[in-house]
Amino acid sequence: MESNPSRPGRSAGRPRSTKARQAILDATLHLVRQESFTALTIEGIAREAGVGKPTIYRWWPSKGAIVLEALQQHAQQALPVPHNDSLVSRLESWLNSIFDILNGDIGKIVRGLMAEAQSDPTFAVLFRTEFITTRRQPLLTILHDGLKHGELPSSTNIEIMADLIYGAMWYRLLTQHAPLDATYAHDIIQTLLPNSA
Repeated sequence: MESNPSRPGRSAGRPRSTKARQAILDATLHLVRQESFTALTIEGIAREAGVGKPTIYRWWPSKGAIVLEALQQHAQQALPVPHNDSLVSRLESWLNSIFDILNGDIGKIVRGLMAEAQSDPTFAVLFRTEFITTRRQPLLTILHDGLKHGELPSSTNIEIMADLIYGAMWYRLLTQHAPLDATYAHDIIQTLLPNSA
């Protein structure tokens, strides 16, 4: 029997499962930007993506896991590590780049993920390894370079310094009592490195 040329074989285009997975990620990012993380549901994602709930649960255990992957995919281009001028300038440049991102809808999504991590221990591990650790690495690179070039005292504990910088950032992101802006970036670094140029 002759094949019907109007019906392409399975090799044409992306596999159906790949298309479905991408549709779910796209739908998730679209919905979480429109709604709050709390209001987001698996049912809503399935409806928006045009798939069944079992399809979603085949790949992800929770809505937090889907949002995290969608966010990671959206921000897969890592922020460049600045190499300009002094350590202070590099740190402030990096912080301002992060603040620019967090001041948009991504900040709202990150707040939702952080809240989810407090009540879901399994997701907390995923969030820590897939998001927190990877986002921390560029900062550690900047601090390591500063240590290597004598811009920090040899006794500096860069892990603690990274905690202090991120702690200041996360606190203001979560409480929203004051802005994440260039003045705050400058104040954080000047407080930690008061004798640096």
